[in-house]
Amino acid sequence: MAKVEYNQILPKRTVVMDNDPYLVLTSSISKKDRQKASNAVKMKNLRTGGVVDRTFHQADVLAEAHIEKKDVKFLYANKGEYFFCPPENPSDRFSFGEDVVGALGNYVVENSIVEAIVFNDDIMSVSTPIKVELKVAEAMDAVKGNTSSGATKEVTLETGYVVFAPMFINEGDVVAINTESGQYSERVSKA
Repeated sequence: MAKVEYNQILPKRTVVMDNDPYLVLTSSISKKDRQKASNAVKMKNLRTGGVVDRTFHQADVLAEAHIEKKDVKFLYANKGEYFFCPPENPSDRFSFGEDVVGALGNYVVENSIVEAIVFNDDIMSVSTPIKVELKVAEAMDAVKGNTSSGATKEVTLETGYVVFAPMFINEGDVVAINTESGQYSERVSKA
């Protein structure tokens, strides 16, 4: 494995610490008067999803984490457990808890393909796509006179997730949702 010096621990890099892979979210290298340089880092554990703050100094060296991604099929959710399988082998099932998958259940329908994060041949977690297209399951009708520009209403998506969307969105429409913000992005198609 490639060595990563303290000043190379930068955002979007994956490193191994305590036998777990971490994704570096932020880093800030500083050198104060008469002190050795340090790198204050915020990292996300790719196995647990937890975020930690650490400060690395010149003597600290980590190993590069070789992360692979592969497609898996989201089968269903039951009592906080999310079940997946390889697309070509539905009998080879595995699951993750809500703490690992995060908001995936809000944005991904059953039998959808999602990306799994693999480290040392172990599937660590799954990632939610940044943009998803979902069908509107319920939407109130727009009230005449309440359709001015910028007006929004609550709509329920096929996953059960509720989002604010423009008044012109109707039941059966397909909308794009930004999963990072959890907000409506655009209408993809009309019912």
